[in-house]
Parts: sequence; structure tokens; C-alpha cells
Amino acid sequence: MAGKKIYTIKEGKAKAAKYCALQERSQQQVRDKLYEWGLFGDEVEEVISYLITENFLNEERFAVAYASGHFRMKKWGKIKIKQGLEQKKISAYCIKKGLETIDSSEYFDTLEQLLSKKFSVLKDDNLYVRKQKAVKYLLQKGFEADKVWEAMDELSLE
Repeated sequence: MAGKKIYTIKEGKAKAAKYCALQERSQQQVRDKLYEWGLFGDEVEEVISYLITENFLNEERFAVAYASGHFRMKKWGKIKIKQGLEQKKISAYCIKKGLETIDSSEYFDTLEQLLSKKFSVLKDDNLYVRKQKAVKYLLQKGFEADKVWEAMDELSLE
């Protein structure tokens, strides 16, 4: 069985730069990839620091891209986006910056659209049960409870 190729620092820098150029990455994603490529300890930190210096790696830029992408494409709420960024070991400062880029009126419009769409497919005869199911769905998508209930109040439901 042939062993996996182990990269030198120079090869690691070039390969990691390409990896980061494809899409925004978090430091942790790059760090994990470097370990996978056989670099360790100080070598990994040297490559990370090179990528930051050369602007291939930028946590704030990553947080902004992640937040707007997951909001627009996956229709995630801020709570779920924040949790996703925390799992990627993004700093609280960068998470805050990422979440700030989500337009509040667009956010509420999306919440209302998701709510009305979900409500229209629920088939329970009991209005209270349908409301509960719709609210639960939006909470799972990471929207804040107070905003969900506010949207529910604004939606005229029969």
C-alpha cells in the first residue's frame, strides 16, 4: 500500500493558496486540510500566517460570505448561521460582522415568506396546531422566536 504524499511547507503554501482561492475558507478548515496533507505544528502555523499575509485567508471576509450565503441560499436564520460560524471556530467579532451584513428588512421578508409558504402546506384543521408547527419549523431554521411570532401576528391566517 503506497503512503499518502506528504507536502513540504512550500508545496503546502501553494496548494493551500489554491484551496483558498476557490472559495472563502475559515482558518480551521485550512488548518484541518494542512494536517490532512501531512504538515504539522509550526509548519501549519507558518502556512496559515503566509495565507493571512497574502490575503488568501481572511476570517471576517469568510464570516460575511458564510452569513450572506447561508441566509440567501439556505434561508437560515441568524441563530443557525451564528452556530455554524462558531463550529468553524470563527471569532465573536467576525461573527458579529458577518451577521451585520444581513439586511434587516430582507431578513424579515424572508421570514414572512417562509412562514406563509410553510403555513400553506400544513393540513391540520386546528389553527393553533398549524401555527405551532409553522413556528417550530422556523425555529429549526434558526430564526429568533420573537421575530417568528411577530411575523405570525402580521400574517393574516385563516
